[in-house]
Amino acid sequence: MLKIYNIKDKKEYIKEVAILTQNEWGKQNLTKIEYENKINKKCEKIINNLDNKYYCKLILLKDNILIGFISIFEHDYEEREELLPWYATMLVKEKYRGKGYSKILNDAILEEAKRRKFKRLYLKTKLNNYYEKFGAKFLETLENGEKIYYFEI
Repeated sequence: MLKIYNIKDKKEYIKEVAILTQNEWGKQNLTKIEYENKINKKCEKIINNLDNKYYCKLILLKDNILIGFISIFEHDYEEREELLPWYATMLVKEKYRGKGYSKILNDAILEEAKRRKFKRLYLKTKLNNYYEKFGAKFLETLENGEKIYYFEI
């Protein structure tokens, strides 16, 4: 059975989320100690932000197996600090991709943003023609080639 949870209600998944985050977006070729330090810092960051109004991490479980996660961050692009909050870190484990789970995560995070009375969520990505299918609107292209989109809530 599929179910969405806020990670603060399922803290036992924090380390797995931290590992997936590091493996997907973190620096590679680290020593074992450096890698463990990165994972521990990511776990601490999640725990320390659980009560921040601009932070949320939702996880998708199927029979208590983590399928993926998605987040809201206060900031995700330092050069545009006036834009907040940000839609961030949508990840579906590779073996579960292509089954519609990203739409479930997307819908859940937009609903959470609505519940928190946010007017917009911003997103930066290198992907082309992906987030538009969820309703994202193009805002601008950054110097590094990434694009900023937004969702009207």
